Amino acid sequence: MITTSQLRAARAMIGLSIEELAEAAGVSGNSIRDAEASTGNAEPELSRKLKQVLESRGIIFVSAGQQDASGPGVRLHHQPVDEGIRPQNLNSTNDD
Repeated sequence: MITTSQLRAARAMIGLSIEELAEAAGVSGNSIRDAEASTGNAEPELSRKLKQVLESRGIIFVSAGQQDASGPGVRLHHQPVDEGIRPQNLNSTNDD
């Protein structure tokens, strides 16, 4: 179960609009607006759908007491940056 604060933070962290999240999760934008405006936890079914979409885009939900003594939160999964081909490895076989 995710809190409404986690939902707002996760969406903001990856720059996802309410409409984009609603479409990806198969729910209405009004459902997300209502959830974000409330306090506490989102409804279980809505929470499950939104969590699945947000986690697929790199969000990690941290529950209270997990990893440190603070409350629930969100983190962005570190994804290594593709540095491409190093100059010393350039040759005719990897030309496009």
